Amino acid sequence: MRWFKNKRLNTLLFLIVASVMNLVIIALLLLIALFILDRLVNPESPLLGLYFGLAFLFSIGGSFYIYTFVIKSLTVRLKLEENLDPIFKQKRRYKKDRSK
Repeated sequence: MRWFKNKRLNTLLFLIVASVMNLVIIALLLLIALFILDRLVNPESPLLGLYFGLAFLFSIGGSFYIYTFVIKSLTVRLKLEENLDPIFKQKRRYKKDRSK
């Protein structure tokens, strides 16, 4: 993969692509869950709202799991730590003078 010389630009592009990828994964998992619900659940069931809520939670949880796995594997494979700027920089911690 070709990286730009600017680490901040690399980080910005990575965050945009990763966010879009996460949204696509959520949408796909939600569509799969809704398709399964359509096939298995009676449309007049009083628990239909609960099933929709569970399908939504499944899509968010599943996307988190898949996203974490993909990002960890890409970090090792593409050496992202060398090519990206840290998102959160450590703040300097000043020690208080406690001798008083």
